Amino acid sequence: MEKVYLSLGSNLGDRRANILSAVGELDRSLGRPHSAISSLIETSSWGFEGADFINCAVLYETELPPEELLSVCKRIEREMGRCENPEFDTAGRRIYHDRVIDIDILLYGTRRVDTPELKIPHPLMKQRDFVMRPLMEIYNS
Repeated sequence: MEKVYLSLGSNLGDRRANILSAVGELDRSLGRPHSAISSLIETSSWGFEGADFINCAVLYETELPPEELLSVCKRIEREMGRCENPEFDTAGRRIYHDRVIDIDILLYGTRRVDTPELKIPHPLMKQRDFVMRPLMEIYNS
């Protein structure tokens, strides 16, 4: 079993309910309850002008390979109504939008993954206070 830390965020609809619904679906999909969840914090949107987010970090223990975990996260996002395809500006920078739910894999044990679809550790997590504050609350739980 590996410790996997996820970041969840929502800035559309009932943000708290969206987070809790996603955690419930992760619990079901991964076949076990989460080991720890941080406080839910409200933060300004990052990288675009949008509504405020509710964010948290969640710890799971799983044997699911990282790529399969990513598929689970993306499926849950789609099922909850996220229909965004990543967009990039002319300089290659990601264009961000409002979202019902966002689930990012931050850390997966000591593994490092660097593919076009998945990068672990998450390459931008240290630049995002809304990720690091909740993560540090549960890290090593």
